[in-house]
Amino acid sequence: MQKRRLGRTDLSIAPLVLGGNVFGWTADEKTSFDLLDRFVAAGFNAVDTADAYSRWVPGNKGGESETIIGNWMKSRGNRDHVTVITKVGSDMGQGKRDLSAAYIEKAVEASLKRLQVDVIDLYLSHWPDPATPYEETLGAYQRLLEKGKIRYPGCSNLDAGQLRAALDVASLRSLPRYEVLQPEYNLYDRSSLDGPLLDLCKAEDIGVITYFSLAKGFLSGKYRSKADLGQSARGEDVAEYLNDRGMRILSALDAVAERHSAKQAEVALAWIIARPGVTAPIASATTPAQMDSLIRAASLKLSADDIAALDRASA
Repeated sequence: MQKRRLGRTDLSIAPLVLGGNVFGWTADEKTSFDLLDRFVAAGFNAVDTADAYSRWVPGNKGGESETIIGNWMKSRGNRDHVTVITKVGSDMGQGKRDLSAAYIEKAVEASLKRLQVDVIDLYLSHWPDPATPYEETLGAYQRLLEKGKIRYPGCSNLDAGQLRAALDVASLRSLPRYEVLQPEYNLYDRSSLDGPLLDLCKAEDIGVITYFSLAKGFLSGKYRSKADLGQSARGEDVAEYLNDRGMRILSALDAVAERHSAKQAEVALAWIIARPGVTAPIASATTPAQMDSLIRAASLKLSADDIAALDRASA
């Protein structure tokens, strides 16, 4: 499978990243192992998680996803073939988002232990932390780089102004810069990335991997009315998309999917894969059928007319 380089890093990934947010939530360890096996067997190599996954589940405390991924890599002996992406800074019981140097240096050790690895390939600041200067956070990443704990730092959920400020601090203070951005982005939610932020990433050669690439499952096409929301644990989150614009996007997805004998989710992911400046979307699966669909999405080639029709519907 043709790999794509993540920005200026030496990390090359297949054009789809597996989301580990479901591991320890809607996918137990056995199911997660099966899904991961299917994913890498198809030629994919990057898995995204975070220390906070899946702390929101009653009875969980965070770290469940990292633990499952770590157990899987150890059991399969495939660490060298997997690009591990995880994140730091979410509330793990400390009551706030935290990107302070002291917190990062503590949190990375916990993630390394759960993942059962010596180094994390890509370590992302999960959320902005207004209380901590960029210089402090980037300084912490510099020390982790020097110690061989991480290979590259990145960030998630920064806007154009915040990313520009972080890049400026890195340059001014001779600190490592954020090499990868993870924004929310899909056919429906485009405004946070399209425009100044994507322009900045292109200009600075920053890799972009998108989350909520299927709009919390809405772009799968299975949610068409409020009556459909009970189909999954994430159904309630989809209600915001049930409006005229959402239905217009689904209609366009239906038409393109029919032309390609594909599923709506595959078309939605193929649209992101084709976006200039985007390295890869992140998507998750909880069943073998869903995984097979994700795999097909990476090889689906949309025509210029397909892309134009989807762009018009999502405008």
